[in-house]
Amino acid sequence: MTVLRDFWPYFTAIAGFLFSVATSIHAIVYKRDSRASVAWVGLIWLVPFIGSILYILLGVNRIRRRVSGQRGHESTHISPSESAICSIETLATALPDCCGHLIEMARLGSRLTQLGLLKGNSVAPLYNGDEAYPAMIDAIANAKRTVTLTSYIFDNDPAGRLFVEALADAVDRGVKAYVLIDSVGARYSFPPITHVLRKRGVRVAAFMPSYQPWVTPFMNLRNHRKTLVADGRVGFTGGMNIRGGCVLRDDPPHPTRDTHFSVNGPVVQELQATFVEDWSFTTGEVLAGDEFFPELDESGDLMSRIVPDGPDEDLDKMRMTFHGALSVAKRSVRIMTPYFLPDNTLITALNTCALRGVTVDIVLPAENNLMVVAWAAAAQLWQVLEWGCRVWASAPPFDHSKILVVDDAWSLIGSANWDPRSLRLNFELGLECYSVALATELARHVDAVIATARPVTLDEVNSRSFPVKLRDGIARLAAPYL
Repeated sequence: MTVLRDFWPYFTAIAGFLFSVATSIHAIVYKRDSRASVAWVGLIWLVPFIGSILYILLGVNRIRRRVSGQRGHESTHISPSESAICSIETLATALPDCCGHLIEMARLGSRLTQLGLLKGNSVAPLYNGDEAYPAMIDAIANAKRTVTLTSYIFDNDPAGRLFVEALADAVDRGVKAYVLIDSVGARYSFPPITHVLRKRGVRVAAFMPSYQPWVTPFMNLRNHRKTLVADGRVGFTGGMNIRGGCVLRDDPPHPTRDTHFSVNGPVVQELQATFVEDWSFTTGEVLAGDEFFPELDESGDLMSRIVPDGPDEDLDKMRMTFHGALSVAKRSVRIMTPYFLPDNTLITALNTCALRGVTVDIVLPAENNLMVVAWAAAAQLWQVLEWGCRVWASAPPFDHSKILVVDDAWSLIGSANWDPRSLRLNFELGLECYSVALATELARHVDAVIATARPVTLDEVNSRSFPVKLRDGIARLAAPYL
């Protein structure tokens, strides 16, 4: 004890030094971004022990190692008929002459996702919970064999309990119901809806629970996907959570505009395959068979494919899809997102797109539900405004929609935002759609929002007071984790 008492400062110093060396080596070797490496190494040495611990908790991507041998690929679950597969030649024939350049996006998507582009689909926008929730509950009520649902937030409120009742009724009819909720998102309301679902006989699982000490390193990696599939035939996806604020007719205290989508046709198999992979990863149970993957007939003339994204083998697929869309655009790009914190490569791609003569409209909410994110976004808006991109602040209430439309012919919908959390940390899901009809409808929706929005100018951004610029700049430092 005397030795420990006399020499503990030396033992602590040596342990701290070795700890810092080990974590610094890991940051230098494994971080892809050299700037991130520099930042982490600086923190590790400037704040001994604490910097290393923060790096272990927030800076290390363990997902790839954890899913090795556990997580497969969506294609292993699906077998679309030959008639459903859309070849490049078929796509070229289906697209208008002015949109032939979008074939490059199809090639990119095929190589990026290793999933086929499927034809014979229909996708319809559903605005706010007023339209989306009744359609989703109706699909659950009409299910005969299976229901699978995943959501980031599933609140224990009147809107959430409507889904609980529909799911419980389905179980009582003999339907197999599976619900996957992100463990962090489940705690947005108390008590969590998971307990209510289990009591009603619904199979429910929490994605990567973060409250046990042994999984704390994964607390920053969330499942942000939102899908519902009934009987393997009727699908829904988009960016809408399940919570009362989305039902605007009820005049909620914190209203949220949002856009969800109903999906029918062969691409529903790909939505289902993503849920099956997430469910298997979370519970170890593999869902298979005709009750989950029935033969699907054509339901429309839209060509589509999912774009899965996450901090595993799907890393950077959404980011590369964004880059591809900006690089092929010839006339217009419309972006709606609640959180806009693009990295330097995306900022350069947006500016290059605008400099080529493409009209780039970026629609952000004037009132954000996350003020720190809004401050961080304000700190970098000048970088896209100075080269000709147009930024619009949409009128309240807060708009959570995530829409990307290129040349009124190609659109990307789903759960991903234009921020580092979506593009590096979260598990996300996008649906790329080749359809002039859908893209035109979404473009009209974006234009209608712009019509009532306030233009954000470079002069306005530059004229912020110094204290505000400082606040926004400090917020931007935390952008990778906002």
